[in-house]
Amino acid sequence: MTTSRKRFTASQRLLHWLMAICILSMLFIGVGMVSTITPKYLTLVQIHRPLGIAILVLALIRLALRIRYGAPSLPADLPEPIKLAAYSSQYIFYALMIGMPLIGWGMLSAAAYPVVLFGSVHLPSILPVSPSLHTLLWRAHYYLAFVFFATILMHFAAILYHKLVRNDGVFEAMAPGLTRDQSE
Repeated sequence: MTTSRKRFTASQRLLHWLMAICILSMLFIGVGMVSTITPKYLTLVQIHRPLGIAILVLALIRLALRIRYGAPSLPADLPEPIKLAAYSSQYIFYALMIGMPLIGWGMLSAAAYPVVLFGSVHLPSILPVSPSLHTLLWRAHYYLAFVFFATILMHFAAILYHKLVRNDGVFEAMAPGLTRDQSE
């Protein structure tokens, strides 16, 4: 759904930037987890699990807001392949923002590891214990993290293209705060 608005709503923009921070943090925490065997590993795991669930909750809220309020229309003169890439990337982002935490949760469930949110608050298992399923989900989680990172890099490249080359207002639609020449 697209709208005639030139900008996403304030709540959509806030969630976008909050999630950008969370997701980038999560990716780097994940890199730290797979590259260390020091005691820091446990600290990273204790951050990674609840942050993943927070990203899942925020992604579901963000999806609900997207369905409710839509998105500003892309520029009419934007070439069709670029429009297709823009729409496709949104589906990929939502699939990864929702799928990655669910895969992680399922992976932990399949290994009978608890998903501790904080203190004694644990999430229930969502899959039966299965070493082979755990391995499959671990690999999926691992490789999809690379897909996520690549998608973020392409998203960033698109931001630069829209702001520095086309200067077509696409960046301003999600930019924090108000710009000089645009209002809500």
